[in-house]
Amino acid sequence: MADFVFNASKGRAAQFAQDAIDTAAKVWMLALKASVADATAKDYDDVAAMLGDASTTEADFTNYARIDVTANLARTLDDTDDEMEVDVTVDPNWDPAGGASNNNLTDVVFYYDPTGAAADNACIPISQHDFVVTTDGNKLTVQVHAEGFYAGT
Repeated sequence: MADFVFNASKGRAAQFAQDAIDTAAKVWMLALKASVADATAKDYDDVAAMLGDASTTEADFTNYARIDVTANLARTLDDTDDEMEVDVTVDPNWDPAGGASNNNLTDVVFYYDPTGAAADNACIPISQHDFVVTTDGNKLTVQVHAEGFYAGT
């Protein structure tokens, strides 16, 4: 497993972030406790298709909810590396994460919601990142890479 950009978002992730900054659209993060191989997952065109795969399971630990990261989105043009970076400036977290019911997590997925409240079949997955951790009732923070969750050329 590795980090990747979903095919449906290639070349579009920076615009999704800008739309979320400028309009009612949102960018969310969800966690997975099971996922298919990256080569299969990257072909999903919407969140419903991704979660509809029998081998992919969204987290359900105590206090789990998808996290709206829109308020902390930033786009940065990196002329040195010739790319546009999309970052979450405050690392998202669940506090507490688990306790009564725990999960062995495998990944987190950032996705674009065009209305801010769209059904999963209208939401486009942007990127998936390895996140192998077990919840235990303590605070769980997703440390987003220093260059963001997306850097595209």
